[in-house]
Amino acid sequence: MADNKNLHRQWARAGAAVRLGELLSEIAEIYRAFPELRKPGGRAAAGAGATAGSDDKKRKFSARGKKAISEGMRKYWARRKALAAKAEKNK
Repeated sequence: MADNKNLHRQWARAGAAVRLGELLSEIAEIYRAFPELRKPGGRAAAGAGATAGSDDKKRKFSARGKKAISEGMRKYWARRKALAAKAEKNK
């Protein structure tokens, strides 16, 4: 079974290496066509109309996403508080 996993991993790695080469080649072609993208803030430097302070870059969560994050953070802080209390008790 372990040999089978290693074989699959080797094939996946070889495929990933080929795809990475393709992507690097594509990136080089894009930079040749649009050299201004190499500059920091390439899109804004290219004059594509991006405005400073644009709201496009802000994350927009759905209500379900906000609730999931809220519940996750509540659990995180509860665990942290419990660990702190345990550490304080063991002093």
